[in-house]
Amino acid sequence: MAAFDPWDPAFLADPYPSYADLRGKGRVHFYEPTRQWLVPHHADVSALLRERRLGRTYQHRFSHEDFGRTAPPAEHEPFHTLNDHGMLDLEPPDHTRIRRLVSKAFTPRTVEQLKPYVTRLAGELVDQLVQKGGGDLLTDVAEPLPVAVIAEMLGIPEADRAPLRPWSADICGMYELNPPQDVAARAVRASVEFSGYLRELIAERRENPGDDLISGLIAAHDEGDRLTEQEMISTCVLLLNAGHEATVNATVNGWYALFRNPDQLAALRADHTLIPSAIEELMRYDTPLQLFERWVLDDIEIDGTTIPRGAEIAMLFGSANHDPAVFQSPEKLDLARKDNPHISFSAGIHYCIGAPLARIELAASMTALLEKAPGLALAAEPERKPNFVIRGLEGLAVEV
Repeated sequence: MAAFDPWDPAFLADPYPSYADLRGKGRVHFYEPTRQWLVPHHADVSALLRERRLGRTYQHRFSHEDFGRTAPPAEHEPFHTLNDHGMLDLEPPDHTRIRRLVSKAFTPRTVEQLKPYVTRLAGELVDQLVQKGGGDLLTDVAEPLPVAVIAEMLGIPEADRAPLRPWSADICGMYELNPPQDVAARAVRASVEFSGYLRELIAERRENPGDDLISGLIAAHDEGDRLTEQEMISTCVLLLNAGHEATVNATVNGWYALFRNPDQLAALRADHTLIPSAIEELMRYDTPLQLFERWVLDDIEIDGTTIPRGAEIAMLFGSANHDPAVFQSPEKLDLARKDNPHISFSAGIHYCIGAPLARIELAASMTALLEKAPGLALAAEPERKPNFVIRGLEGLAVEV
């Protein structure tokens, strides 16, 4: 079994045995290479996601110096400006204000209205895959579906959508632990290019508003709900990144898990009513977001250990989703699992605002693949991305 080491290919291939080891050794562990406190148990992770003494940022209360940290390098500034104004990295009251505005676009009614569009697009993508006799499930189905849906919601013209996924992938590289210089440089470049594009699009929408989320944010701003241009840009980038990263990786991780568990795949093919519980179970079984970080704003205690203000806590979602205290036989894929309180969509004030839409997208692609490609099979063993925080595959070659 590989020890907890987010840069070790053996650990990345299967981190779950090492999580079991961490859980067995205690409720909190200091990890020197990243200077973080690792929290592996479901009950602790769930409680800490709702803990107001923790924050995604500390800059609303403290300076970098207060926390004994140095400011990010000046050359990384475009990334941090973009990232730090998105609601995922804000705390109340700014988080509350922005989330309230954005949540208007994610009401159950609005999301339900997207269902026919999502279903049609998923069907078209799978038809193309079938006509070719197979292909890469990642690039042929998993990526284009959620990217198109969120771009449609934002009102990004089809002709402009090609760079969205590369921009997103480069920016998300910065969320890995201790990202190397070349990864940081790509994230900065993508932040500059994506921000520049959105600034122009926002200006155009001010002149010619449409029935889209960007126009809605501009209208809310004009009606007195304060939303700076930078907050608009950061919100759009966050919605694109968060709006497809998890869905893309849940799709390929999920199908790879199904191919490795043929009995469960056979059960799903025989009974499509399993799709809703299958989606929840696949997101639990191989969690797309493995780790979520928060800062300690006021001292807290976990199992007799005081975690001081200024420390960083790394909540291990993948470990929490395999905690036997909560999930019976957690290492077993069980698509009919009834009691499944996984935390793949987080919890508390940072619970994923797009979770209902992600579920619709995952159900649409799974339904289309089961109906139109009933003999879908793995064509080659996939290569896992060398990432830890955002867990995915380089591709998933399939044949029909």
